[in-house]
Amino acid sequence: MLDILYLDSHIVIINKPHGLLVHQSPIARNASEFAIQMLRDQLNQRVYPVHRIDRKTSGVLIFALDKETNRMLTEQFTQQSIKKTYLAVVRGFIKENTLIDYALRREDGKIQEAQTYIRPLKYAELPIGSANHPTSRYTLIEAEPHTGRMHQIRKHMAHIFHPIIGDRPHGCNKQNKLWLEHFSMNTMLLHASHITFIHPISQEIISMNAPLQSEFTEALKILNIEM
Repeated sequence: MLDILYLDSHIVIINKPHGLLVHQSPIARNASEFAIQMLRDQLNQRVYPVHRIDRKTSGVLIFALDKETNRMLTEQFTQQSIKKTYLAVVRGFIKENTLIDYALRREDGKIQEAQTYIRPLKYAELPIGSANHPTSRYTLIEAEPHTGRMHQIRKHMAHIFHPIIGDRPHGCNKQNKLWLEHFSMNTMLLHASHITFIHPISQEIISMNAPLQSEFTEALKILNIEM
């Protein structure tokens, strides 16, 4: 059963777990479960995904229950009027709030502008050497994408040399190996934690938080980070 955070006659919002695809994809033909099918079966009605989050990313995900609501919500995403916030654990210490303004290339070669605002929240250090360093340092960050490009946060964190732990292929192979060998963990530590938008029918402001999934919570315990 999917964790439903919000439900009315037009919209349903879920907390998607790590590893679940939103819908069928040619790049993951071996997958047998998809959020859109699971939610359809759970509600016993058709649902329309308004936006996407990566298979490896957990967190808040909006579905419409009719085509008109889907159209209006999709328009809000296109106009960038929907605010999304993510939590991530990244390699190294990030000391200051940062606006990453770095264009990204699509698969078809087109260059798109992309901006992500980063705010460091907490720091952690493990007594496990990595590369030429005697310890491994991490920052829990809050990331707010101002644009909605594919893998935007993942690519932007790699661009500033603070890749997300567990990310493949944009992450750090040494850190990913460290977490797998020492903690049996290969989950990407990226979570869509919050979303705010205007309900297209009622015009109410909907502000929804998605609790961390168990894998992310366990990683924070390992790092001795309290939320």
